[in-house]
Amino acid sequence: MKYVALLSGGKDSCFNILHCARNSHELVAAASLGPEQGKEELDSYLYQTVGQDAIEFVGQALDVPLYRRVIFGAAVNQRGEYGGRDPAHNGGIRGDETEDLYELLFVVKTHHPDVQGVSVGAILSNYQRVRVEHVCRRLGLTPLCYLWQRNQEDLLAEMVEAGMEAVLIKVAGIGLTAKHLGKTLAYLQPTLIKLNRLYGSHVCGEGGEYESLTLDCPLFKSRINLDEVETVIHSDNDFATVAYLRVKKATLQPKTDPATNKLSSPPLLEEPFSQIQNSLPAPSSSTTNAPPESLHDVSSQIARHKKSGNCVSVANVQRDRINQLPELSLEDEVRECFEKLEACLAQHSLTLTNIANINILISSMDLFARVNAVYATHFGTSPPARACVTADLPSPVRVRLDCIAFADTNPSSRQALHVQGLSYWAPANIGPYSQAIIVDEHVFISGQIGLIPSNLTLPSPRSLALEAALSFQHVHRVVDALKNNSGGGWAGHCQSILYWLVSADDVPPVRAASMQLEGDAGATALFVVVPELPKGALVEKQVMLHTGQCEIVEDDGTVVRGAVVPSFESGEFTSVDGETHWEVSSFRETPSKVALVCVRGEVPQLLEQLRNVPLLQDLPAEALSIRLFYNATKVQAASSAASLIKNLASVPVTPVPCRHIASRKGDDWDYAILSTCTR
Repeated sequence: MKYVALLSGGKDSCFNILHCARNSHELVAAASLGPEQGKEELDSYLYQTVGQDAIEFVGQALDVPLYRRVIFGAAVNQRGEYGGRDPAHNGGIRGDETEDLYELLFVVKTHHPDVQGVSVGAILSNYQRVRVEHVCRRLGLTPLCYLWQRNQEDLLAEMVEAGMEAVLIKVAGIGLTAKHLGKTLAYLQPTLIKLNRLYGSHVCGEGGEYESLTLDCPLFKSRINLDEVETVIHSDNDFATVAYLRVKKATLQPKTDPATNKLSSPPLLEEPFSQIQNSLPAPSSSTTNAPPESLHDVSSQIARHKKSGNCVSVANVQRDRINQLPELSLEDEVRECFEKLEACLAQHSLTLTNIANINILISSMDLFARVNAVYATHFGTSPPARACVTADLPSPVRVRLDCIAFADTNPSSRQALHVQGLSYWAPANIGPYSQAIIVDEHVFISGQIGLIPSNLTLPSPRSLALEAALSFQHVHRVVDALKNNSGGGWAGHCQSILYWLVSADDVPPVRAASMQLEGDAGATALFVVVPELPKGALVEKQVMLHTGQCEIVEDDGTVVRGAVVPSFESGEFTSVDGETHWEVSSFRETPSKVALVCVRGEVPQLLEQLRNVPLLQDLPAEALSIRLFYNATKVQAASSAASLIKNLASVPVTPVPCRHIASRKGDDWDYAILSTCTR
């Protein structure tokens, strides 16, 4: 795509341009924000403003038009989110410096209407990423962020190896002084790594330790020569010197033989995920299961809801199946579902903005775009985590929803990760759902399919091994980014893993791969086969974690925040005509619990038998919500599931019709109860 590069003049913005070229994007313009004339630097939360006296030379070296704008705004909104969660209040914020970027890119689009992307050199800054993405979304632009979440030591080495010549133009970190100004990255590479080892300094200056100016890179048509500079000491103390270079004179030196872009992309898979790929069978030729001849329905008409602590669940939200014309449009059916959802939440004084996780079942992936278009109108900034798969829904139902919402006690009680830029990290969510939401120490991860992050395509030819390894890696990287985003300090423990697949033949290899991951061992795990997954994927991984943090009452009555670890237990019991397998992940110190119960055959008085298992004896009372997966191809499975729903009248239950159900310890279960308990 054609794109505009956001330029600070530093190494990151220029290095990202190299990666844009590596991914076949075409640079047509550059854009930069800086202080008004007469000011050399602003205390901006969002922009690098030092070195603006040389930015014109960078634009000329790239040989593209450079659009500039003065920063008039300030950091009015300093929160982790920008804009409102309510779509009616999701525009810009008057007076915020983010709006200067909007105005700048609006001008660029006016002059270059074919521009589709924006190059952004962000590595770790969620503050910067969130605001740039908000502006891009409003202008219909795609952020190109190929440095996002990359290892900084690797990045620095790659910059040097690629022929990037950048010098330090400002220092403000421990161990760096005025003598380092004007020195190249190649020269300072050992020093920067040493400072990282000694003090934890960011190798690429992400903590503000230094700023840089790019003098040459393979895409420059000319090299920038700094003919005259002046060192300005802002402050000098024992802890850290703050100083910068004032560029008084610079010239361009045309390059007779422009360097070739020797850049290579980082490996698609890191360890242990490349090992997982290698351990799975050769590229899969598996096909989806043929549609069954007959299907059996267990759903009820009523959407149910329940509150437990600060959490509210709403289950089985779907269109009315009686007293309504069957030719209701799909768009109106989705709107009806959301009206019901809003009505249920309103009974607990909540709105759609409180939803942390939502699951969508649709009757065909051909409907996805139309469903998504209506869905998107209901959410603004930081939308819920989400999984959307197809299911054999009973006609005329085409959409079924369930969700978990959370009553925010303060703005920081809900944290979102909604990365919308193309990168090498994990798939961008260029749509109305976040990669993950944290509420009440629960972490909801959106369903992850095996997309290649840099271009959002599935591997070709089809490969179960690669798709599975990628989906595992995506979950891992999302969790790591969440830890960085929230300041770290928590381990994260998987409590529930749901694998969606399209072929029963793929269950054994995916199950074997899951057992190789240490972090998956302590979680309940369910493998279900449905007709289709998004984009024609073979596998999708959906996870719920707990941060492992909670308030602990010590012996003297003092309440402290501490780290806890869940326990995992499993077992079986049998009857004359049936068998049951159960798994529970729970904490002793906090009531977060996930229970999985799989049943095959006739198990009379199942709930009574579960009461004999200490961890399951209060399951109906403890459950915030239940998702009831049942094999819709079996008459007996549907009958048993329908009977169970009647016996769980006090619990919100969402029936999920499947074509095959498996667990770690068995295959071809008739039905499975997946219960989330938060209090």
